[in-house]
Amino acid sequence: MFVSTAQAQTTGGAGPADAGTLMQLLPFAAVFLVMYFFLMRPQQKKMKEHKNMLESLRRGDKVVTGGGIIGTVVKVGDNDEVTIDAGDGVKFRVLRSTITTVLAKTEPAKADTDSK
Repeated sequence: MFVSTAQAQTTGGAGPADAGTLMQLLPFAAVFLVMYFFLMRPQQKKMKEHKNMLESLRRGDKVVTGGGIIGTVVKVGDNDEVTIDAGDGVKFRVLRSTITTVLAKTEPAKADTDSK
């Protein structure tokens, strides 16, 4: 019959526009933004640069593979294969994706306009 004061009180601000809920989600959003700008974005940029480097490989470039082999590119195949000369006639066929660094780029060969 009698309603106690605890049962009679209503919760204030239970709607979706509650400022308390927004304040609870704010730290999660801040952490996500920090993770994006300090981790994800630089990694994506680095991956894009590496992809561009691999696509621009050409004969004569001095490269380093993931296994630490230093050599000169002899042939760039159509599929993901590159032939590398490690010196003294030792040649390796490696996957393009295993090349980690290009040490020296060669200039593109000039077209021979004198031969007729």
